[in-house]
Amino acid sequence: MKLIKIVLVGLLLVASLEARQRVNVNFSNLAINDFIKLIGKITNKNILVNHKINGTVDLISTAPIYDTEVLGILVSVLESKGYTLIQKGSILEVVRSVDASKHNAKVLKQGSHAYGSMMVTQSIKVKGENVDIVAAKVRYLISKTAKLMTMKESNVMLVTDYPANIETIKKVIKDIDTNNSSIVDVVHISNAEAKKIQLKLQNISKTLFNEKVAAQKVNIVLDENTNSVVLVGIQENVAILKKLITTLDVESTASNGVKIYSLKNSDAKSVLASLTEIISKQTFADPTMKPNVSASEEINAIIAIGVPQILKGIKLIIDELDREKYQVYVQARIIEINKKNSEDLGVKYGFDAASLSSSGGLYTMSGNFGGSSAVGGTVGLLTLLKDNTLDAGFALNAAIDFLNQNGASKSISNPSILCVNNKESSIYVGKTISISTGSVTSSTSAVPGVTNSYKREDVGLTLTIKPRVSSIDKVTLDVETTLENVLDDGSNNASGQPVTSKQEIKTQAILRHGESIIIGGLVKTYQVESVSALPLLGSIPWLGEWLFSSTSVSNEEDNLVVILTPYVIDKSEKLSQLQKDLGQLSRLQEKYNKEVFERIEKDGVVDSRFKKEDKMLENMQNEEDTE
Repeated sequence: MKLIKIVLVGLLLVASLEARQRVNVNFSNLAINDFIKLIGKITNKNILVNHKINGTVDLISTAPIYDTEVLGILVSVLESKGYTLIQKGSILEVVRSVDASKHNAKVLKQGSHAYGSMMVTQSIKVKGENVDIVAAKVRYLISKTAKLMTMKESNVMLVTDYPANIETIKKVIKDIDTNNSSIVDVVHISNAEAKKIQLKLQNISKTLFNEKVAAQKVNIVLDENTNSVVLVGIQENVAILKKLITTLDVESTASNGVKIYSLKNSDAKSVLASLTEIISKQTFADPTMKPNVSASEEINAIIAIGVPQILKGIKLIIDELDREKYQVYVQARIIEINKKNSEDLGVKYGFDAASLSSSGGLYTMSGNFGGSSAVGGTVGLLTLLKDNTLDAGFALNAAIDFLNQNGASKSISNPSILCVNNKESSIYVGKTISISTGSVTSSTSAVPGVTNSYKREDVGLTLTIKPRVSSIDKVTLDVETTLENVLDDGSNNASGQPVTSKQEIKTQAILRHGESIIIGGLVKTYQVESVSALPLLGSIPWLGEWLFSSTSVSNEEDNLVVILTPYVIDKSEKLSQLQKDLGQLSRLQEKYNKEVFERIEKDGVVDSRFKKEDKMLENMQNEEDTE
């Protein structure tokens, strides 16, 4: 059956060849070995098959094909099975594709056109690029069983592959092979310094030409002996740089310029320190281009000497460093809250007496001072205070004033301080006392005596603040508060030396513009001696003291509380407006206090927690009565 199929197909092809020089090929499930025999008959070629090739082939043709293409179909079928054809004289031999180069594949002359269907070997000359680099780029174009090797000595690529693939490789190499020979041009510099021209050309060359492409790169070599630059590269790029040299080769009128930058907001000494640090970390190709900077504290200015291009960069840095800085105006209230008096006051007016004895209780207490309609107007500052910060501030200040008015607290100090952003500021209020450090008794002089020595110590309040502004309405405060008091001037102790106390707070807080924060926790404990006596009888000498009066000692406790309120100022002209707004706020605070105090004196205040507890007790009592 197979033989009949081959004969019929062969007759059909021969008839077609004689009639139209084309053949109609259309067969299915034809064994590859039978297909080889068929192609041999059609092409009139002797085909040597040394290997058993299994498989079948299908070919569906909807149009006639040239007889010369039939052999290509056979090569394609064999390639799919790992074999190919090699021309050996008048015989075509079927060999393994990977061994084609070892079977004397036909060698084509360099530069000739590769054609046909069978593997051939051809050398390809690479002119403008490294042959290994080009081979690495085109290797993916060869067939799976092809061979490619390079010869560095002659910059030649040797390829064994099918003609169509070889022609593709040659076309790609032609496109990527620059084939541009470099030229050398020595350009003499007449007016400028060749070294400066070289530096400029190197920067320009990096912008104009892609240095990753070797053929585009231009090497610029300095010849100091002749004040020349040597250009090495392709003619086109060298011509561009040579034209630029003509423009740049002019006599310099400002090789080193001098600039004086007056500062408006910053200190020249601190700006100089920043500039010096920046310049010291820079690397200059030409050391002579390194600028010199110094500061004039007398006129608060920076003096810079250098080439104009670098001076422009220095000016940009100075402009940024000399920007107007944020300022922070901080109001502080330092008070002492007496525990006993605050508890008595809480019981009297219905406040939470337990919480009033601590700094945190101020927040609880101030909640009962809100809701007043006394503040009905608006001031310029109000537009900067958000989230009811102003109302909370009024209530807190009213609570503190109420404690002070009723003897439950006393104001130690109310300092205010204006700080520059990231600069430490401090204020001190106090006195200086003398403390004895020793005594010397003299017995050698005519009049013996004792000589005392003293040292002077500052005793008072020190408030140190360092602000860091993060935005127009938020600031971080580093706060340090030190309060020193004289407990005994020396009259009440055997040593005769003054006794002092010291209370210190160090903390950090993040606050919004106009927001208050309470810093507390420092407790001072002391004893108070009190005498009670019967009227008239208690004043009788000796007898009244023993019979009609009594002495008691009680422990007292004071809490030191610091309240800070910062206001962020981004422009100096806003400082005067802030002072006006704070003055108006002070007047509104007085009005607010008056109304709230009158309400408390009239109606009293009961904490909401006690109201709930009283209501629960009342309900429970009603339930018992019902039962």
